[in-house]
Amino acid sequence: MALSSHNILLLGSILLFVSIITSKTSFKFGIPALILFLIVGMVAGSDGLGGIYFNDPKIAEFLGVVALTFILFSGGLDTKWESVKPVLKSGISLSTIGVLVTATIVGVCSSYLLNISVMEGLLLGAIVSSTDAAAVFSILRSRNIGLKGVIRPLLELESGSNDPMAYFLTVSFTFLVQNPDASIVSLIPKFLIGMILGTVCGYTFGKLMIFITNKIKLDIEGLYPVLILSLVFFTFSFTNFIGGNGFLAIYIAAIILGNANFIHKKSLMKFYDGQAWLMQIIMFLTLGLLVFPSQIVPFIGPGVLLAGVLIFLARPIAVFIALANSDLRWRKKLFISWVGLRGAVPIVFAIYPLIAGVQNAPMIFNLVFFISVSSVLVQGTTLALVADWLKVSVPEKIKRKFPLDIEIKDDIKAELLEFDIPAHSPVAGKAVVELNLPRTALIVLIHREGKYMTVRGDTVIQEHDHLLIMADNKEVVKDIHACFEVEG
Repeated sequence: MALSSHNILLLGSILLFVSIITSKTSFKFGIPALILFLIVGMVAGSDGLGGIYFNDPKIAEFLGVVALTFILFSGGLDTKWESVKPVLKSGISLSTIGVLVTATIVGVCSSYLLNISVMEGLLLGAIVSSTDAAAVFSILRSRNIGLKGVIRPLLELESGSNDPMAYFLTVSFTFLVQNPDASIVSLIPKFLIGMILGTVCGYTFGKLMIFITNKIKLDIEGLYPVLILSLVFFTFSFTNFIGGNGFLAIYIAAIILGNANFIHKKSLMKFYDGQAWLMQIIMFLTLGLLVFPSQIVPFIGPGVLLAGVLIFLARPIAVFIALANSDLRWRKKLFISWVGLRGAVPIVFAIYPLIAGVQNAPMIFNLVFFISVSSVLVQGTTLALVADWLKVSVPEKIKRKFPLDIEIKDDIKAELLEFDIPAHSPVAGKAVVELNLPRTALIVLIHREGKYMTVRGDTVIQEHDHLLIMADNKEVVKDIHACFEVEG
């Protein structure tokens, strides 16, 4: 079945609905919902039951870029500066040195195993060098697993900031493959200019977004998301136009905007969170349709070897080199190594060589697809087990269970926290008054055995209780964590 203007909305709505319904069962098996979206696209594609023929890399690349722009922007909006600031140095090291080391190791091994040129191998390595934390956190939240210390903000920062580096390497090695006489050294100034312009544009347009949003005073509230959308696409396209890294600019602008006070902040952040999910589904469905599973079969052997190289060799070496100067213990570094899931971004980047007409581009695309899916299936399904084995997990403390949608105004420095009390917790059996909570913190509600309880000083905390806590200010959050013996 060929896509046309008459059936694309019908087929698209059916695929979206099936993807969302399928995602409800994904958490039970520890498989990221995004992979299931990809499978739905493959089943609906030319080699699948749906028989929908789609083989246009240019359209897929365009949709991928649009989707990545939304995803990076939404991720930046949700990134709390106070959380990532302590790990800024480590995060930048992972997103630059870590990406470069990963690309180099995978590239050299690919050249040897596939009997291709070193440049083509490095191109493949560059494509699979960035991680996809969206899949990681969907599993951690579904399995009710939290992470100790700075692991979570470090992974968030890495995932949002390593795509620009991988994008630069992919475009650069695509150019070098097509121009063998060009020198790698000649690309260094282009890299520095791209990153500097991306940073400057991101900061500038981030501040401009705040100013315009707060000053424009639109009469129709529904136009604010449209206003932000226009600024987002302008930031990306203008930065690319002047030679900067558009993905980096978008992420930095979103961080600046998300950590500032602006009108309709809560509703706008919810809107773009929903849009990011929509774009992720569309991107995975499109990539699934673009893939011909029958063409991947011949590459299963090399794909398994390269996936093993990436998971067990390149990623751990890259993490330990990039974090050599950090004070993280080896257990946390090893877990960060295991969290190097590859998702949609490498598959989108694998389209660039196809469009450029690189000789071995079809082979590279199919290998990248297989490696990305293998990475998510192997690492994604074992994240909770590895976190427990390495003793870096704590009970998830932000998973919303209370049927409350409490809006806290942006100018009020209040905080709502939720805690699960695990089995054998040291606070189980203690009365609330014995917890020594800060004076500015209050346990508002307890969810126990399907019922909601009001709280008094003599209320005894029990195992598997779920607590809703309100704090007058964010400064006491660490003290609250200490009372429950949870690492913040």
